[in-house]
Amino acid sequence: MRLNQITLPVSDIPRSKAFYEKLGFRLLVDSPHYSRFLAPEGDTTFSIHVESGPIHAGAVIYLECEDVDARHRELAALGMAFDYAPRDERWLWREALLHDPDGHPIKLYHAGENRIDPPWRVGSQDRA
Repeated sequence: MRLNQITLPVSDIPRSKAFYEKLGFRLLVDSPHYSRFLAPEGDTTFSIHVESGPIHAGAVIYLECEDVDARHRELAALGMAFDYAPRDERWLWREALLHDPDGHPIKLYHAGENRIDPPWRVGSQDRA
């Protein structure tokens, strides 16, 4: 099994579509109520779907990139506002945080080998 598709509720398709295109996602499907994108790297798809009523942000979207600092500078130069600039976290990832127009949190991050094989990974003592 492979995770490939996540759909977020949004309140305004054109506004959210512009935001995700600015992040580098490529538009695949475009309608007044739904848009699907291809991730900037790989073959993962991502969708937005308009919902009536209040939007409740829940999941955190993690976008992995080799150079978080460079990507942060590029996006900030395009006018994207970040809650915090890249910083090293105690879980050994480098992250920067921003939010989409409906408040969904998005973390640009780099974890390297710690994404799949952190020192505290279950069974890590067996691999030594």
